Amino acid sequence: MAQTVAEVMTRNPITVAADAPVTTAAERMREADIGAVIVEDRGRPVGILTDRDIAVRVVAENRDLSTPAGQVCSATDVRAVSPDTALPDAVEVMRAAAVRRLPVVQDGRAVGIVSLGDLAIERDEASALADISAAEPNK
Repeated sequence: MAQTVAEVMTRNPITVAADAPVTTAAERMREADIGAVIVEDRGRPVGILTDRDIAVRVVAENRDLSTPAGQVCSATDVRAVSPDTALPDAVEVMRAAAVRRLPVVQDGRAVGIVSLGDLAIERDEASALADISAAEPNK
């Protein structure tokens, strides 16, 4: 059983610059078949932008598609963990911050991302959330 975040995180997370248009973020999500990217400012994580953020804060509000990703990301008070963070500690950070994804940061740079689904698979692979998280994506 995994003990640290490094053992369950997705390495080399997809990122986008805070001043990049949301279309760039959406394109990266599509290409990687994911629902969130880490928003960076000069290489430092400053937020998480999800597909839902784009739908709710850009499309539903009739904002221009060139809106910078950093203006519409949901998590701007970024909680992050290091690769050697113990899994129970990462769970507690997620619970306290009420977030579903945590950037994994080393030397100020995002080296991974850990999601609620990653933790569900590790902690109880028979759970419904683990099944959903491990399933092939709908296309």
